[in-house]
Amino acid sequence: MTAPSRRQILASGAALPLAVQAAPPRKRENLKITDIKVTLMSYELKDKAWVTATQLIWKSDCVLVEVFTDKGLVGIGESSPYGGPEFLKATIEQSIKPVLMGKNPFDVEHLTTAWAGQRPTYAAWAGVDAALWDIIGKAANTPVYRLLANDGPPAGRLRMYASGGVEYAWYKRPDDLIDEAVRHKEEGYTAFKFRIGTEWKNSGMTIQKYIPWVYKLRKAVGPGMDLMQESNMRLTLAECLELCPVLDELGFLWFEEPVKAYEPGALENHLKIRAALKKVKVSGGESRGTRFDFKEWIDRDAYDIVQPDSNVTGLTEALHIAGMARLRGKPCCPHNWHGGLTTMANAALVAAIPNRLMLELNQTFNPFKQELFKDPLVVRKGYMDLPDRPGFGMELKPGVAAKFPYIPGSYWKPNPELGA
Repeated sequence: MTAPSRRQILASGAALPLAVQAAPPRKRENLKITDIKVTLMSYELKDKAWVTATQLIWKSDCVLVEVFTDKGLVGIGESSPYGGPEFLKATIEQSIKPVLMGKNPFDVEHLTTAWAGQRPTYAAWAGVDAALWDIIGKAANTPVYRLLANDGPPAGRLRMYASGGVEYAWYKRPDDLIDEAVRHKEEGYTAFKFRIGTEWKNSGMTIQKYIPWVYKLRKAVGPGMDLMQESNMRLTLAECLELCPVLDELGFLWFEEPVKAYEPGALENHLKIRAALKKVKVSGGESRGTRFDFKEWIDRDAYDIVQPDSNVTGLTEALHIAGMARLRGKPCCPHNWHGGLTTMANAALVAAIPNRLMLELNQTFNPFKQELFKDPLVVRKGYMDLPDRPGFGMELKPGVAAKFPYIPGSYWKPNPELGA
């Protein structure tokens, strides 16, 4: 019996399969993993610190993962620093490294999908997973994004969107949000995603006071720029339902993480928001670690756009998630908030999948976006060209660890400028 086609799956309303081919067949090289090294780095933001909700983000962290082989090939990747740098380093060195020693990187789909669904270690595996793909690409003398493209030609040039809205504070000068949007448009970006700012209760903000700022922002950038509203799950269902017709009227592209997504009734609340929107899409999933976490949300149409992050899920798992979304006719637009090591993996994902939309690039100051590499990924007029070199095509600068010594502690502190 032949497997059902995508058309048959959609017509039947059947649940999605949990496995989607991760990559086309490729020549297997005889390689063995000989070592795995984790390097933690930090940069104190000082006058570049940014704010969101009640938090002051005072430093940027980087979790560099390097996998070494017996043939001299070395792969690089990153685990999400939001997973806790010290925890990630200990997990990789004490739990993952012993399992992978002597294994072949070409078995990446077997090695890394075996842990899918095992919290909280999948973010640790994510950096290793990316490094294994980098090795495979180097061994095959092929860019990773070309290896991953199994359902159509890859895209070596990606549309990028400016992701920010954390430079303004309601208790200071909220017009900074408008200024930021205009600045990104002048830089050549054609899309901008923004957050809802600092904690509302401390500044007397309400949804009724917030809505005029949304109108003001649309007027400032004009009708030709795509706008996306990110709530970070901070709004109530009632507030979202009041905001929905405004986003529709102003032609927003999507409404991201509108309400809490990890509590009883969350999926049903997303369905209510989706029903209230006539044109605007509902997106989310940046903290979901596996295809199992996404499955019901895709099956029941709670998300119009899926947003896995390769430094949380791993590149292999993100490809499965994107494939499941494709079977339902949904775009994949990864969350991509950290430095260049994360961007290189998410860029490979977006370039490879046929249901690509665009790729996020955070606009906060972060030297890890460009200062780690000899030839960094650069956005020019809203687009990024991927290097056509083997693996991810990225080479680390010598001495980066010494330049950015790790600073222990959480990346955020309570915002001292907010009242009690």
